[in-house]
Amino acid sequence: MIVAGEASAGAFKVNSLGNLEHADAGSGRLKWDAPRSIWNMSFIVGALILGPIFFSWSGVLVFLFLSGFTLCVGHSVGFHRRLIHRSFECPKWLERAMIYVGVLVGMGGPLWTVGLHDIRDWAQRQADCHWFLRHGKSALADGFYYLNFRLLFDNPPDFDAGPGISDDPFYRFLQRTWMLHQIPVALILFWFGGWSWVVWGVIVRVAVCFTMHWYIAHVAHRRGHQDWFVEDAAVQGYNIAWLAIPTMGESWHCNHHAFPASARHGLYPGQIDPGFIFVQLLERIGLAWDIHVPANLPPRSALTPLTERALSIAAPGQRDLSLEWARSHQALRGQQPVLLPPR
Repeated sequence: MIVAGEASAGAFKVNSLGNLEHADAGSGRLKWDAPRSIWNMSFIVGALILGPIFFSWSGVLVFLFLSGFTLCVGHSVGFHRRLIHRSFECPKWLERAMIYVGVLVGMGGPLWTVGLHDIRDWAQRQADCHWFLRHGKSALADGFYYLNFRLLFDNPPDFDAGPGISDDPFYRFLQRTWMLHQIPVALILFWFGGWSWVVWGVIVRVAVCFTMHWYIAHVAHRRGHQDWFVEDAAVQGYNIAWLAIPTMGESWHCNHHAFPASARHGLYPGQIDPGFIFVQLLERIGLAWDIHVPANLPPRSALTPLTERALSIAAPGQRDLSLEWARSHQALRGQQPVLLPPR
């Protein structure tokens, strides 16, 4: 079986998956994920009931600060840009600190997060992708399935988070205990602000964060603006400008689908990317280096620019590679030659 989307090798490979030649992204069944379902639904119900009862403006400020801090430092930069895509280098102590902050978001442990992301990443790049990972159903149905079920493939790929992750005792500890790490946060918040800070700084925050994580996955795979088209992929990413700040730049999803190994997601003028701003801050103080962006990544095949500005951020050979790939594949299909935007 052909592995599409450069998922098995090269700069854009899906790092934790193997045996992709024999895996099938299109067939599988859903199974109730009891621990995660109970966790998610408990926090949503708790937020809906307790949030109004213990409302305070100071609690809202705690919610906003902790949500922004954990989503930016922990989830967007620590989990996504560092642990999953290795899009920049940093000291191991800093990586571990950011991953701990990522666990405080309340979605899952580091090994689970890597596996969830990489399975979806690989599947969406293939020509046939299971409906569960297409996010094609209505928002209500998609959210229900995403927050309560997991997909068991008939022919799954092998999973190994890799050296420095799966064999890291600290990460394995976090994976086993990720739910418990809300307790010290709750105790600290109760000491300083009482029950209002606990409810808004833990219960409401966790519920909103994992719900928003699903929501951006839903809307950013359905419709929106595109500068790039990933050929032969069952699922495209779209840029959702109004979610850029609350998602810390993760909503520039067309850009991310085009260049998954890039530490920068907001690639064009006006595309604010708080996660990359944090990476740049780390670079300025000497704590991040070897930062990958499209211009210093290898050109990617099966990638078609859709706008005149698209190629302005890409590596010098991207236009020629895109044109060569398009001509060869469209000739095989008997189609007219592709016309790319001007230089």
